[in-house]
Amino acid sequence: MDQVLEQRPAPEAIPAVEATLNYFVNDGSKIFTEAGGAGALDKRAGTIDPHRVVIHNGRLHAGEFLLERHGFHFVRHDTKVTDFFDEAEVRRAYYAEMEKLVKAESGASRVVVFDHTLRTGDDAMREQLKIREVVPRVHNDYTEWSAPQRVRDIVPDEAEALLKRRFAIVQVWRPIRHPVESFPLAICDARSVSDDDLVISERRYPNRVGQTYAITYNPNHKWFWFPRMRRDEAIVFKVFDSLKDGRARWTAHTAFDDPTSPPNARPRESIEIRTLAFF
Repeated sequence: MDQVLEQRPAPEAIPAVEATLNYFVNDGSKIFTEAGGAGALDKRAGTIDPHRVVIHNGRLHAGEFLLERHGFHFVRHDTKVTDFFDEAEVRRAYYAEMEKLVKAESGASRVVVFDHTLRTGDDAMREQLKIREVVPRVHNDYTEWSAPQRVRDIVPDEAEALLKRRFAIVQVWRPIRHPVESFPLAICDARSVSDDDLVISERRYPNRVGQTYAITYNPNHKWFWFPRMRRDEAIVFKVFDSLKDGRARWTAHTAFDDPTSPPNARPRESIEIRTLAFF
């Protein structure tokens, strides 16, 4: 008798998956990350709180997401960068592209690109190319204190005048070579995150100490991911907004172990860019 092979749907068509996300416990213990040097792993402290959650396929709702409401927007966006491992090319070509994209997505009158991070799930590549690891912990990159402080760090001569007006920190995440098959980015609907879910976490560098928010578990969180993201696709998301009028201010996010990953999945390779958006 002929064996009938099970036909599994493509990941892009799956409505949702269930996966474990690593939250933090707010138990009074110090939460911090010591940034590793080039190619080294970060050192982290804090009580991890894993939870099984449903993560919805954002591709099936892509046209619905709004930066000001949900905190993120999925976009089709080409880049002229040929080699994301060439820092000079990234700074010359990609920074200009991201300034235009964030202006268009946010409506900002001025955008300052101030940082980028390359990540890989391949330890050997991370060490060889001196880039960083994926982060499988739920977090938001800036806090009420660290976001204005970043303005003072980046544009010190203009900071006090700029801080009197609205500003935001907007990031852009994309794959840099192959479609993402492992440890994709999960992103949380900003409307489902409460300020009570945010816990200050120090980020310690050799020359300064910053802050991020660790996120505690809340069953109301609504998570999305975009299966098999390609190099010509990106997620624009907001990790701070100075306005407190009900719009999205924070966007919790994390890498996660994707149950739809193939057995021999390629390690994830991605870039995230950070910008100051002034209005």
